[in-house]
Amino acid sequence: MKTGKVFLVGAGPGDIGLITVKGMEAIKQAEVILYDRLANPKLLEFAASDCELIYCGKLPDRHILRQENINDLLVAKALAGKIVVRLKGGDPGVFGRVGEEAAALAHYQIPFEIVPGISSGIAAPLYAGIPVTHRDHAESFAVVTAHDKSEGGKPRLDWEGLARGVDTIAFYMGVGNLPFICENLVNHGKPASTPVILIQWGTFGRQKTLQGTLADITEKAAAAKFSNPAIILVGEVVSLREKINWFEKKPLYSRQILLARTGESVSCLAQELMKHGADVIEFPKWKRTILPVDLTNVPSYEKILFTSPESVAEFFIAVFEEGIDIRTIRADFYGASSKSVKALKQRGFKAKLAEKMPESGTLLIVGDDRIKLERNADILVTSKKEIDRQFVPIFQRMLEESDVNTMVFPSSASVEPFVEALKECGIDAAKLLNGLQVVSMGKLTMTVVEAAGLPSHGMPEKATKESLVEYLAGQTYEGA
Repeated sequence: MKTGKVFLVGAGPGDIGLITVKGMEAIKQAEVILYDRLANPKLLEFAASDCELIYCGKLPDRHILRQENINDLLVAKALAGKIVVRLKGGDPGVFGRVGEEAAALAHYQIPFEIVPGISSGIAAPLYAGIPVTHRDHAESFAVVTAHDKSEGGKPRLDWEGLARGVDTIAFYMGVGNLPFICENLVNHGKPASTPVILIQWGTFGRQKTLQGTLADITEKAAAAKFSNPAIILVGEVVSLREKINWFEKKPLYSRQILLARTGESVSCLAQELMKHGADVIEFPKWKRTILPVDLTNVPSYEKILFTSPESVAEFFIAVFEEGIDIRTIRADFYGASSKSVKALKQRGFKAKLAEKMPESGTLLIVGDDRIKLERNADILVTSKKEIDRQFVPIFQRMLEESDVNTMVFPSSASVEPFVEALKECGIDAAKLLNGLQVVSMGKLTMTVVEAAGLPSHGMPEKATKESLVEYLAGQTYEGA
């Protein structure tokens, strides 16, 4: 059997837009992905539907997989002929133990590539409005581990060299050792008045910051119950934040949104929300299997209703593969949503929304296996749509690590699949949404949300992504 290949990839600090082009290419071709806790799980959605996903996350009090097991897995999957991606938060060469993993692969002569990523020690400060170097404030910069393998995890560092020789210092994952760090920097020559900032979940919409000095940051962090994952940034350059803080001024900063999803890919609505500073968790993640279809009677129908953009693509692919002359299909085309209508128009067909469809005439409904039978209609099932089970534990971890405050239903068709998918995960929708601001895109959607027994707190004037951003940016919600 031919040996596979391993890509040791830096996922960047959190914002999925910060992964490199080469890193994204590796994800898309991967057959197996071993991913860390700090690699944004949304990146996994760009992998192939049959890619095997293995969680290797580490927490301070426990390991899902120990490093030795991770090394063994990389070797085993590669020797089985697989294309493997090891997806690591930030840059793999900055406290990412990539050297150990690369050495294990080299020992077995397994080909590998290391793909750099943007390190959180640089990115998190920038998203907090702080460049780590500046001609007037900082001409040197150091990245430092805030814990090591010594007893108690206290880092054994050249404290005098750091205190006297480095202008800006970024300590990684060091909140637990914050008193030890501040004490040693002051004892070795750093003024107690030196500015310090803690940046938690840097580059995410849930990014939090806490600013102080070496003299008082420990007390402030304890009072705020500040925790990892966080960067501790020390240096006069922190003072620039007051002038150039930009990310936290985005209109949807701190919005952590749960978005009901009907399609398989990341939605345009989700991308718009993230562009304006929100964290977005899309659920459920769907997996689609194309089914064989019988198109013999298609030319006999007067109306064809497509339930989704995917059903449009699947139908016409089948038409072309069977060599059917499209001119023999005389039906008027309709879409169940504006996206479906748009998909038809992009293929050069006139189409209208389903509500404009006349009662008379023979009707064919095209879609996946979740189509509900209507009277006087036939059904053409083009695909099987089911929850991607690999993403259920991923979704649950995302919920645990975030503090969701907003729920968005983008259409009436998104409500029932969302509720049913949650049931399959053992989650009650009403309990999950209790205390969240629940926003419906349109009056019909709100009616369906309320009919499902779910809380409802309003909707934008228009059912567009721009109106939703404006609506969310213009209000606060006491229950969130």
